[in-house]
Amino acid sequence: MITTEPIITVGIIEHLPSLRGEFHGTFRIDGAGDCSGAYEAIATPAGISLRSGGKEIAAPAKMIRCVPVGDATFTVFDVVIGVNFHWERKENQTFQGALRLVQRDDGTLSVINEVALEQYLASVISSEMSATAPMELLEAHAITSRSWLAAMLEREQAEKNVGVPSQRCIEKEGEIVRWYDREDHDIFDVCADDHCQRYQGISKIISANAAAAIKATRGVFLVYDNTICDARFYKACGGLTELFENSWENVHVPYIECVSDAAHQHPPIATEEEAQQWIRSNPDAYCNTRDGNVLRMVLPSFDQETTDFFRWTVTYKREELEEILTKKSGIDFGTLMDLVPVQRGPSGRIFRLKIVGTKKSVIVGKELEIRRWLSKSHLYSGAFVVDTERDGNDVPLTFALRGAGWGHGAGLCQIGAAVMAVRGFKPEQIVKHYFPGAEVKKLY
Repeated sequence: MITTEPIITVGIIEHLPSLRGEFHGTFRIDGAGDCSGAYEAIATPAGISLRSGGKEIAAPAKMIRCVPVGDATFTVFDVVIGVNFHWERKENQTFQGALRLVQRDDGTLSVINEVALEQYLASVISSEMSATAPMELLEAHAITSRSWLAAMLEREQAEKNVGVPSQRCIEKEGEIVRWYDREDHDIFDVCADDHCQRYQGISKIISANAAAAIKATRGVFLVYDNTICDARFYKACGGLTELFENSWENVHVPYIECVSDAAHQHPPIATEEEAQQWIRSNPDAYCNTRDGNVLRMVLPSFDQETTDFFRWTVTYKREELEEILTKKSGIDFGTLMDLVPVQRGPSGRIFRLKIVGTKKSVIVGKELEIRRWLSKSHLYSGAFVVDTERDGNDVPLTFALRGAGWGHGAGLCQIGAAVMAVRGFKPEQIVKHYFPGAEVKKLY
């Protein structure tokens, strides 16, 4: 297991023809001199051209590394956040650590930040949570995020050692099963968006609370059977949490079980009838809150735009959903006739869904791929039931997806954890609630 704090590489933005930004203080350019102030990087056939004040400050190269002198920081303009989600937008973001510019084989630029793990986490906690969130929540989230990152780094190293990447897509006649993980990145450890952990440099560190939570939990991890836990998180479970294997590879993770997100037990979903009843109900749960004060403490401003996360409805005209499906899947289903749950997890999330069309029928999985196919961005979660309005010939007119929760549902429920913190639960109690059987250990 890990014993010292590592330096990690974070992909800030990819596939750019050029970018602009600013060095705040002095940065030392590998193989060149020092630079400060505004900069521009342009992808050229000869390599990356790094310019400042209209002059080229480094010979074109496939990789340029800029190292801060002292406490210097750098800004990257127009960073896209919330990629493909309903709140996607651009921001200027400022970062600690080194800047690495890499030119890919297709000639485009990728922007990478080299940063110490604990500095990275201070940003993650600030980006994922409001700085006014309870300290108990910030500390619980720090332990969770740190554990996920270390587990990912160890898994990446193990795969390099054996030379065999994990499988993430299974296709056979009439079925496509696909899942996504950090291993989809090839030239850095993690990306800066929700695909991994939301990271926005020091742009979102607006109080001392996040830094204090990181300091209080420095080197503290969730551990199970002498292994750092692959501790996942998301916004809201909808009342029951989900199993790891229903969103990612077919491996049972003993500390990511179905947990009732309440002071009392809600039984796991076992049948389609139970799923229908559960998703159409309004059960007591930690994450079942509309308390504006709690949500403002927990959610950054752009996440507060989503208010119907516990139970929600998305309605499509049949033709609209057919268009989305064709665009997202690349498959022409013809006239869409039905959406049929084939397998659900214990939280009610569908991880195998049959899409029935007049030209073709396909079973799709896993949970996130289903959410991608059924939305222009991402459906809130895979826990949904379908109400279909049909014409006199039994052809669908509309599909109403009535759902529960926000995110994949495996591991820590952020809104549920926030409510637990407000109600007086300690950080260790919160993480042990969502990761049953795990221990909390300080490793450095």
